[in-house]
Amino acid sequence: MIMDFHGRFGFHRTPFTRELAVDQRFALPFCDEALLGLLRAIEHCACAALCAPAGTGKTALVRALCQQLPEARYRVHYVKVADSSKRDLCREIAVACNIAPVGSYPVLMRRLQERFAAQASTDGTRPVLVLDEAHDLRPEVLDMMRILTNFEMDGKLVLSVILIGQPKLRLMLRRDDQQAMLGRLAHVASLRLLGQDESNGYLAHRCHIAGAVTVPFNPQAKIAIFEMARGNLRATDQLALKALEVAHDNDKATVDANHVVSARAVLQP
Repeated sequence: MIMDFHGRFGFHRTPFTRELAVDQRFALPFCDEALLGLLRAIEHCACAALCAPAGTGKTALVRALCQQLPEARYRVHYVKVADSSKRDLCREIAVACNIAPVGSYPVLMRRLQERFAAQASTDGTRPVLVLDEAHDLRPEVLDMMRILTNFEMDGKLVLSVILIGQPKLRLMLRRDDQQAMLGRLAHVASLRLLGQDESNGYLAHRCHIAGAVTVPFNPQAKIAIFEMARGNLRATDQLALKALEVAHDNDKATVDANHVVSARAVLQP
């Protein structure tokens, strides 16, 4: 049945899945602008943040960011954070840095700073710490990043911290008790939802990289997907794939608006 599904629409593989190579991401000017801002901050050994709603491509952008940092010059440490204490986050960062996650918070903090300083001075690589889901950080834990990036009384730039999170992160950075951390950010990037034309282009792009020569969505289906997904990439992927399945089950080679409506009904809880 899967092969029949692929053959009906001309796909070589299933489209609209989360499996997407970095060089196959849909290029958009505002995404490239956000990526450039983060790269420039890292190049200057500074910190930065990316604040964007869920489903707007933060993960894809982070993957592109990491790919563009040469291993010969940068050592990237990725941590997906949670609502945890300062010591727990230090332990997570320690694991990412291949440091034994044992000891008190001050001990772990000192070990991390020593490791990052050694990478910069001895290994000759610039350490970059990417904290994903940073909107889940407690304010006092977020402030810990200011301490972690303090080397020689702020007289030396060693570690770049990149905070990735939903809009809640931007609100937290605006708090009075986070002004010191905000002052360390050289750039705060953002992403937005797609417009109608961008959504149509995204649908075509995802179909083409999956092998289709033509886009199996008629104009009404494209409008329906945009209106229902509201330009959210994740919602667009889910709705488009389910609409293709509905059309296939109805022995149709083109998706229409009715298929999209049926797909939404199946996807809704």
